[in-house]
Amino acid sequence: MQGVLDAVEKTAREAGAASVVEVRLTIGTMAEVEPDALRFAFEVLTDDTLCAGAKLEIAEVEPRSRCLQCGEEFAHDRFHRACPACDALATELIAGREMYVSSIEIEEQGV
Repeated sequence: MQGVLDAVEKTAREAGAASVVEVRLTIGTMAEVEPDALRFAFEVLTDDTLCAGAKLEIAEVEPRSRCLQCGEEFAHDRFHRACPACDALATELIAGREMYVSSIEIEEQGV
C-alpha cells in the first residue's frame, strides 16, 4: 500500500492538488491481496499526507481465462481453471491478477 500511496501522492502533487478526496483501486481476486488489509493500511498510512481523510474504493476483478486448445474465454474460481467447452487444462489467465490505481479524485488548491 505504501507504493500505491507514493504514486497517488506524486500524481496528486503534479496535478496541483490540495488534497486527495478518493482513490479507486482495481484488484484481481487472484492477486493474493486482502482488501480489508489494504483498507486498514490505507487508513494508517495516510495520516499527515495529501490522502488524509480520503475515501478508498476497491473494485474486485473475478478470474477469467482463455483455453489454449479451443480459444474459449470463461470465468472461474481460483481453483477450477479447466475449459468448460473442451475440458482442456491448458489455459491462460487473462484477468484476475491485476492491481492498479484506476482513478484519483482530488481537490485543487484554491477551490
